[in-house]
Amino acid sequence: MKVLVAVLAGGLGMRLWPRSTERQPKQFIHTLGDGTLIQNTVARMLPFVDVADIHVVTTEDLAPHVLDQLPMIPAMNVLREPFGRNTGPAIGFATTMLQHSHDDDTVVVVVPSDHIITNVREFHVTLDHAVAAAVATQRLITIGVMPSRPETGYGYIQVGDDIPTDNPVLADVVKSVHVFAEKPDAATAQRFLDAGDFVWNSGIVVGTIGALQRSMDAHLPDHAPLLQGFARHIGTPSEHEMLESIYRQMRSVSFDVGVLEQDTTIGVVQGAFGWSDVGSWDEVYRLSMKDGRNNVLEGNVVALNTTNSLVSGSSGRLISLVDIDNVIVIETDTSIMICHRGKAEDVRDLVDVLRRRQIAQHL
Repeated sequence: MKVLVAVLAGGLGMRLWPRSTERQPKQFIHTLGDGTLIQNTVARMLPFVDVADIHVVTTEDLAPHVLDQLPMIPAMNVLREPFGRNTGPAIGFATTMLQHSHDDDTVVVVVPSDHIITNVREFHVTLDHAVAAAVATQRLITIGVMPSRPETGYGYIQVGDDIPTDNPVLADVVKSVHVFAEKPDAATAQRFLDAGDFVWNSGIVVGTIGALQRSMDAHLPDHAPLLQGFARHIGTPSEHEMLESIYRQMRSVSFDVGVLEQDTTIGVVQGAFGWSDVGSWDEVYRLSMKDGRNNVLEGNVVALNTTNSLVSGSSGRLISLVDIDNVIVIETDTSIMICHRGKAEDVRDLVDVLRRRQIAQHL
């Protein structure tokens, strides 16, 4: 059984602005610990598959970062979108490219490039189960993470009944998906946690090339003929021109919304590893080591009577705070972002305002 990995690395991660920018998004920056997020993602997958079987899906603009940070990945394994169109087209493009050189029974593990995972051994056990389930059921399999708190920044999956298989290792492991739930408010997140049958949606999808293709053909029927037309040009001089043409015709849609939420046969395997999508500065604060005043202070920072705050500077300039509580301050060479803790999700709205005002040099 052949297993491939497709790392999704075309996102912009603008909720971590101003450290994450369009020119260098969050997967390519140091956020927590050693290595960038994409480097750590690939390192986690290397014990699971050979490096030659890891592919990275990114945009033409971001491909140089991939080649620079992941020199072990063969250049031909960097699958370049002409521009971003969300995860639906990205996974469709990757599946079409992989189908050109592999059998439909080949299993593909689709992983985001910008997540943090701890307890990697448990993660690999969960991946083993998900791969076996994808083969045994010929369904798409998602990985759900057992929630540890009522988190409002994550999507959820309500787990249904067992999906029976002939593989005894998978007894009581593969469940049906009752419903995908978008990011809830605080009260709903607490109800999800209390109910006991909700897991966090990790964004990891496992399936054979054939299963991925069938599900996308069924649920993204406007994309299917475009990708089929592109497939005939793979390996020809017109490949890149054709790819750009179909990308201009495909609508931007996430794989979760366009495919997973529409496909009633999706299975889920639950994992107990530590997981975070590092989606906001609030999450960075939560994951970081705090000092005696519950602060995270990075860079040239002097904080007097300051508590419960994240202050991170990267330019070397002095950042001084007096009598401040519960704030996030992120400083770079060109920008400073300040918000209350608990409001970091709104940084995306701030970026939208900057984009509308055409203040592009800061993005």
